[in-house]
Amino acid sequence: MQIEVLKSKLHCVRVTEANLHYIGSITIDEDLMDAANMVAGEKVQIVDNDNGERLETYIIKGERGSGCICLNGAAARKAYVGDTLIIISYALMDFEEAKTFKPTVVFPKNNRIEK
Repeated sequence: MQIEVLKSKLHCVRVTEANLHYIGSITIDEDLMDAANMVAGEKVQIVDNDNGERLETYIIKGERGSGCICLNGAAARKAYVGDTLIIISYALMDFEEAKTFKPTVVFPKNNRIEK
């Protein structure tokens, strides 16, 4: 049996842009993607801590080191610049593997990874 479990999470990043006139997705700073073990094109769930909105979309790679978190297309209507988001990805895995799997959870500071 396969189940869907938390694979990775960017916890409490801030929206830096909302671009209504762009094909839908979320643009994420490549440093944040790397830290959270996320890849371009990956499906993510986005939870807005400020207004309770939830949506699903896919990732577009943003400029490394920019701190960019940009909602694009229709998603741009779901959050405002400055809103705090949780960005979550899931993975399908065998039930037994899921029992020991450790997700990657990242707590960026000001949308950046402290080194």
